[in-house]
Amino acid sequence: MTESLTAPETAPAPTLAPAQTLAPAPVVDPEPPLAEAPPLAAAIEEKAVVPPAPVVPVEETKVLAIVEKEKTPDPVNKKVTLDRDIALAEVEKEKRLSYVKAWEESEKSKAENKAQKQFSAVASWENSKKAALEAELRKIEEQLEKKKAEYGEKMKNKIALVHKQAEEKRAMVEAKRGEEFLKAEELAAKFRATGNTPKKFLGCF
Repeated sequence: MTESLTAPETAPAPTLAPAQTLAPAPVVDPEPPLAEAPPLAAAIEEKAVVPPAPVVPVEETKVLAIVEKEKTPDPVNKKVTLDRDIALAEVEKEKRLSYVKAWEESEKSKAENKAQKQFSAVASWENSKKAALEAELRKIEEQLEKKKAEYGEKMKNKIALVHKQAEEKRAMVEAKRGEEFLKAEELAAKFRATGNTPKKFLGCF
């Protein structure tokens, strides 16, 4: 009776090496219970049978391991990535600043060239105006010199005319004086001849 109550021996589940097995090991079906075994023996036999654990392929375990490894960031890699981002930001900043500096220099150069052109235009305008005024001044001076020469010539002619008139007056005075001298000599000779004295002269005494 004791022999009939003991569960039939089942083959132990083979141990699987995770790194070597590629497919799940075959499950060994337990032996069918004996016809004479009572229901209690069947229950004990069902409890004794342990289903084998599902075998996961090695490739899936590797993929899961890789995924889990990627989920945990490495502090060193994170620091390297952060440094690279900072370096790229600095490069972009330097590029932007250099572009702004080049634009500023270009605008300053344009303004300088424009100002130089305007300075040249102002200097040219000033020189042309000065040249025109100097030419007008020379023309006026020439006209004044011409008028001065004309007026000088007229004044010389007038002076010569005055001198001529003065000479004529002197000649007239000299001629009248000569006539008076001659008249006085004639009267004096007559008075001497007659023995008379001039009345006007006596009247003076």
